[in-house]
Amino acid sequence: MASSYQVAFSPIYKAVTVPAGTTLLEAAGKAGITIDSVCGGDGICGRCKMIVVDGAVGGRPTTLLSREEIRRGVVLACQTTVEGDLRVEIPAETRAKDKVIIDADARRFRAVHPGVQKRHFDRSAIAEKVLLHLDKPSLANNLDDCRRVRDRLEKLTGTDSIQAGLKVIRKIPEALRAGDFTVTVTLGHRRAVAEIMDVQPGDTAGRNAMAVIDVGTSTIVAHLVDVGTTETLAAEACFNSQSTYGREVTARMIAAEKRGPEALQRLLVEDINRLLSALVARCEVNLGDITAVVCAGNTAMMHFLLGLPTRNIRRSPYVAASLEPPPLRAAEVGIKINPRGLLLAIPGIGGWVGGDLTAGILATGLYEMDGLGMLIDIGTNGEIILGNKEWMMACSASAGPALEGAGVACGMMAQQGAIEKVFLDGDEIRHEVIGGGKPDGLCGSGIIDLLAVLLDVGAIDRAGRLQGGRDPRVRTDGGKRFVLVDREETLTGREISLRQEDIDNVVTAKAAIFAAARILLDRLDLGISDIDRLMIAGGFGSYVNLDNAVAIGLLPDLPAERITYVGNTSIWGTKLAAFSGEARELLRQIIQGTTYYDLMGAEDYVEQFRQAMFLPHTNIEWFPSARRRSGAERKA
Repeated sequence: MASSYQVAFSPIYKAVTVPAGTTLLEAAGKAGITIDSVCGGDGICGRCKMIVVDGAVGGRPTTLLSREEIRRGVVLACQTTVEGDLRVEIPAETRAKDKVIIDADARRFRAVHPGVQKRHFDRSAIAEKVLLHLDKPSLANNLDDCRRVRDRLEKLTGTDSIQAGLKVIRKIPEALRAGDFTVTVTLGHRRAVAEIMDVQPGDTAGRNAMAVIDVGTSTIVAHLVDVGTTETLAAEACFNSQSTYGREVTARMIAAEKRGPEALQRLLVEDINRLLSALVARCEVNLGDITAVVCAGNTAMMHFLLGLPTRNIRRSPYVAASLEPPPLRAAEVGIKINPRGLLLAIPGIGGWVGGDLTAGILATGLYEMDGLGMLIDIGTNGEIILGNKEWMMACSASAGPALEGAGVACGMMAQQGAIEKVFLDGDEIRHEVIGGGKPDGLCGSGIIDLLAVLLDVGAIDRAGRLQGGRDPRVRTDGGKRFVLVDREETLTGREISLRQEDIDNVVTAKAAIFAAARILLDRLDLGISDIDRLMIAGGFGSYVNLDNAVAIGLLPDLPAERITYVGNTSIWGTKLAAFSGEARELLRQIIQGTTYYDLMGAEDYVEQFRQAMFLPHTNIEWFPSARRRSGAERKA
């Protein structure tokens, strides 16, 4: 019996050789094919359907396939193993979109709308190029070559701790003479030490770029920035290929414990390298001209990127392996830039509050506010910061991926074909689709809108229970659900609906976030009205309808002038840190000045969560605008 077999996928026309016993989901991942799997291979979401055209497979039975599907050779990829050479067809609804998002999709994720005053810091990029015009040696000036370079650098930069590795030292004599003692030095700042990373003959100072990357659980965003001008040359985004192992972070942690961290690290690095290749191709820049990659993400994503174990983050007392790793060689993790280029991970605050929030504090200026500010990053973890220039407190609520489209039967990422808006036009429920055309599913903002509209028209009650007798679109054949778009009007021929269990997942997610915000306020004897400025961060937050988010109890009910969408503050703050030593030092001060509050130790969190499981909340007095809008007409 052969130990490995070839699996050929269509209509993508990719083939991969894998060991016997490999699941089709794993094989697709090795072939670079992203599958719309939610449960991470546990066989419970039923989304990873494939059709075995030819060849032998093994696996476990499942109740998620109909008799007709089984007859046609449909299998669940996560439950089906390779037992021979195979030809497999991947249906359109199973495939996630291309990894590199283009055009309108990319703009949604890469746009930076800080919504805050631009911050100015000193200019000292994490990796910079310095042009040196050196005196030629003579009998009266016979310093050694390395000292000649180091002395000039110390005068120009004010840095008195400069070092170089043996490889660079060997290169210096030839570079000096090839450039007639005019050379360009690439200088990397590794905390208190400046490292000579490269020495090139002549003037190459104009060819220096950095990549600034937001490593999100669902989406990875990369900006290519010119170090000399600080101009953003281009930006790209892609979906995080780790979704093969589950949309939710905990599922990926469990997968890493079972399989080792290498597989999850490889997927991240491949995504980043693919984005970098796309960026340099657009900008006519060489990968060797990228001298640093600066990343931010939640604690788990940074652990995955660096290949660190995540098992202790999800177990009491929830301890990270490292919240502030030093600048490293990008090549150490496999990122393909300049061979001696640096990789800097923005430091995190606690086990479940990562560098993306540290960068957000820096970008928004929360650390220097006079009044009370709250920063909420709406996502899988629901990270929240509360405070001002005197103090800051951070926590993270495990909201799950429902608000980002996962955990919902017809949910999808915010990409072309997703319903992003739902609204009332008279008595009609209408919707808008990203990119126009027929819809394919519901993304997070559309799900929030739909839930609010269903509450308005009485199709659900305040407990989120579907009311079958009130609306003909509430159907019970095949499971109780509200049908938004009939199958004849969708892209895939499948109806777009919201099931009772979908609603329960969304209500649970919003309850987790609101309860976390409430806990922070209560710990400091503060109320919702004490918040002077509420900032909603993340690409997802930029597209959320504020009124609807308040109506379902996701956000506190505050006057509109106190609420600001601040966009991708992770990218914004990471750029500031990439270009400024002052900003990098300020990040460390932010971490030291922020108290991490672990909700696992909050005895009243369960009670707060239970109260928030209503729409908008058990305490309706906290949501006066929701009380006023009952039956009101909604507009797009």
